[in-house]
Amino acid sequence: MDIFRTKSITIMEHEAKTHSLKKTMGALDIILIGIGVIIGTGIFVLTGVAAAKYAGPGIMLSFVISGITCAFVCLAYAELASMVPIAGSAYTYTYTSLGEGIAWLVGWNLVLEYSVGASAVAGGWSAYTVGLLKSGGIDIPLALTAVPADGGIVNLPAVLVTLFMTFLLVLGVKESVTVNRVLVAIKLGAIFIFLLMAGPKVDVANWTPFMPFGFAGVSAGAAVIFFAYLGVDSIATAAEETRSPKRDMPIGIIGSLVVCTILYIAVAAVMTGVVPYYQLNNAEPVAYVLRNLGYNFGSALVGTGAICGLSTVLLVMMYAQTRVFFTMSRDGLIPSVLGKIHEKYRTPHVITIIVGVGVALISGFTPIGIVAEMCSIGTLFAFVIATIGVVVLRKTKPDMERPFRCPAVNIVVTLAVLCCFYIMYNLAFATWIRFFIWSAIGLVIYGMYGYSHSNLHENNKPNQK
Repeated sequence: MDIFRTKSITIMEHEAKTHSLKKTMGALDIILIGIGVIIGTGIFVLTGVAAAKYAGPGIMLSFVISGITCAFVCLAYAELASMVPIAGSAYTYTYTSLGEGIAWLVGWNLVLEYSVGASAVAGGWSAYTVGLLKSGGIDIPLALTAVPADGGIVNLPAVLVTLFMTFLLVLGVKESVTVNRVLVAIKLGAIFIFLLMAGPKVDVANWTPFMPFGFAGVSAGAAVIFFAYLGVDSIATAAEETRSPKRDMPIGIIGSLVVCTILYIAVAAVMTGVVPYYQLNNAEPVAYVLRNLGYNFGSALVGTGAICGLSTVLLVMMYAQTRVFFTMSRDGLIPSVLGKIHEKYRTPHVITIIVGVGVALISGFTPIGIVAEMCSIGTLFAFVIATIGVVVLRKTKPDMERPFRCPAVNIVVTLAVLCCFYIMYNLAFATWIRFFIWSAIGLVIYGMYGYSHSNLHENNKPNQK
């Protein structure tokens, strides 16, 4: 049983041309997709929680640690994206370098990142929307805004926004990108309003003590807010729908990371400088800071920006999940009918609808707080495997064209792996247990279906005597 069989990049490119997705995006679109998915839950929700419970004002250092980790990963991803401009991200990169079995495991864990993560974001979107409507005098019954475990019947706003995003994704990437541009503009506007209004009110005395829980707290904070950087992986799933992926993908991946990290640190600095860190443990810390300063109108504007921000995160996470599944179906690891492309819209509509309905059901009926904690470990695992693949491909395919070459590749990859493991080490032990259980389930599915239905397995049958 050869679970380490690799797939030729040439074959992947041929299949991509045969079952092609529509190429509509440029470098700016990739940067905006990155900003769209990275800036959302991290700024609008997790920053306050991580500061209050773990890092204090040292949350700024937590973002630096996570940002540096992602910088190393991004340099490796940029080389991979320029070499292998195919949908699928870490799954695709692993298939070409480390083999099918490991690629399946990566793809299986990306489900945790995208589908479960999207469900969590949909729940957050619902909470902000319900809060904003309530402040405007519109009170929606609890039965329609909470899951059964929380005393409701269904989280209807979460279901509706998920189905709307599914509709956009079925229509096509161009339409989705246009919506993303508008929402990103509103979101960035809200962040700059916050910085302009709250920035002058910073009292540096609130930064003392800077690390009330010590460096261990800063490290734990980095593990918590790493959820904010999950979008780095999803950017690479857009490679096949980019007009010039070998140039645009490196620009988009690295550019979006730089912009987002700067904004994260700036917002964290202002928040903890205006309000004592221990007061930030709430679901809308940015809006809370402005209300605390008496800027109720500004708080409403930022709340609107938060809704837009979470909308873009939801859109891109669902987009990324559909592209990973699309690539896996093209490889035969899941039924190929799921990857059928719509004749008019040139989108994988079947898998998009399935993902949309699945995310809607999870967000509408399931309390996913515990499961959502697995998002970070699944993503970090994918990061580790994909970056190792860069070094492997340097050895196995040294002559292959690399429009972007990761500088000091051995050092960068080593640091990327060590940083990822350091953040994983700071995750809860229960999260590790769930991760191993989830991975074991994935391996069983691969053994029962994926291995025997793989295109590589089918192509090698005539030679097996």
